[in-house]
Amino acid sequence: MHTEPDYSPDYIFESSWEVCNMVGGIYTVLSSRANSLQKLYTDKIIFIGPDLWDETESPWFKEDDSLLKEWREHADIKERLRIRIGRWQVPGNPITVLVNFDKYYKHKNDIYSQMWSNFGVDSLPSYGDYDEASMFAYATGVVIESYYNYFKLENKKVVAHFNEWMMGMGALYIKHFVPKIATIFTTHATSIGRSIASNNLPLYKNFYEFNGDQMAQELNMVSKHSVEKITAQNVDCFTTVSDITAKECKQFLGREPDVVTPNGFEKGFIPKNKAYVQKQSLARKTLLRVSEALLGHSIADDALLVGLSGRYEYKNKGIDVFIDALNNLRHNKYLKKDTIAFIMVPAWVKDPRMDLQQRLNEPGKANFENPLFFPFITHNLYEPQNDPLLLQLKRLNFTNSENERVKVIFVPSYLNGNDGIFGTTYYDLLIGLDATVFPSYYEPWGYTPHESVAFSVPTITTSLSGFGAWAQKMGDEEGIDDGVEVIYRDEDNYAYVANAIANTLFELSQKSKEEIKEIKNAALGFADLADWEHFIQFYQEAYGIALQNSRKRTLEKS
Repeated sequence: MHTEPDYSPDYIFESSWEVCNMVGGIYTVLSSRANSLQKLYTDKIIFIGPDLWDETESPWFKEDDSLLKEWREHADIKERLRIRIGRWQVPGNPITVLVNFDKYYKHKNDIYSQMWSNFGVDSLPSYGDYDEASMFAYATGVVIESYYNYFKLENKKVVAHFNEWMMGMGALYIKHFVPKIATIFTTHATSIGRSIASNNLPLYKNFYEFNGDQMAQELNMVSKHSVEKITAQNVDCFTTVSDITAKECKQFLGREPDVVTPNGFEKGFIPKNKAYVQKQSLARKTLLRVSEALLGHSIADDALLVGLSGRYEYKNKGIDVFIDALNNLRHNKYLKKDTIAFIMVPAWVKDPRMDLQQRLNEPGKANFENPLFFPFITHNLYEPQNDPLLLQLKRLNFTNSENERVKVIFVPSYLNGNDGIFGTTYYDLLIGLDATVFPSYYEPWGYTPHESVAFSVPTITTSLSGFGAWAQKMGDEEGIDDGVEVIYRDEDNYAYVANAIANTLFELSQKSKEEIKEIKNAALGFADLADWEHFIQFYQEAYGIALQNSRKRTLEKS
């Protein structure tokens, strides 16, 4: 669709459950994109997130009582809206509104009835996080309406952008009560697609046989699917993050996205030159020290350090196939270099291991002569006997002994600097790895491999990830020498994927220090192609489409 040059927004409101609330990849999408949007629409881009911070303050939000003071006071006194205004502590520091939505729970049934009457959203079989998400979404719509009316924006070009099914009722509220505002809805993964994959059903083999509504019934996803589908079909512009997910949207939601808005990355905070080398060296030392303390023996300086991270979705993220790949590598008699694989996925963590803390607090390696009991994990878990990762290691007879070339270390804690073992953030460890592996079965985009190459760390991913499919489109070559290896994955080639990962890691282990350096530089080249500098144009296109469709819609009604 052609976008007229004057269809550029005067104001943009963007809302998500993950604004100033780090939960998953959407936080990275929004927080890294904020800087580019601020450059284009300085302080006319306003983010809206949930105010979940009663006893402690969000570490990503800094309140500023002077910002939009008159409107805040009006919203508080006249409309009884409980909001706080400040700036998101990310590059660009955009204006952010945190919304307390508690008061809407007592009106929940009326709100759901209204959504059923106006749009046909079926909230009756809802459960779990549906109520919390919907009350926040509804409150977000009310806050946008309040700002719009207070500042008399009727003659301005205003866009309201809502992310994921959780924000669906906000978009529907705006369409009904403030129809002149142009609405955008982005799904980062369809609820039905993710659920089919998570339930071990053959998503890809039977893709065109699945009916979204029918699967919602079978998978007990009726309400989430209902609000997601109806929002997608009612907004002025519908977007998703990759060509892979666009197919899901058409099949399960009944609307093909107007534009694909791939996820970029903000490279401004990545250290450069001497700072990069220092950070890399420190990260490597940290990873090796924790490993040696846990395993009870020294590790060669040239050991290959490999990582996998993300949500603990065992099949979807490919954790299962990664461990099988490591098992294949372990039995490669030609492997001459130690390989330490760090699986950094938050699980049901109890606390950091006291025995490991004690070793790390002692100087030198005097007590590193014997492994700690169960030297596979850095933190204690609730119900470790039921953990699928640990069960797979046990089934495959991993030992992590000194005479084994391949060791696996499970890091089940959020790496935010307060985990009690590493004492630093994920990014400050990522930079010390030699490679990462993300063999996803279901991955609408894939920020983890994207982040990896941005930090000059070569990565292995699959053709079923949005990032992997994008890399192939951009000319990814076979092998890891260009910094990215995209392994073809389908429903039935699990063993092939495990072997391909093992072979690629073995290939890396054979590389010289200089060759590894060249591969790292090549990885950074891929990251440059996926910077927000290149991808922000797709959001500008989405704004234009939304404003055009909004204008057309309002003209037809007048």
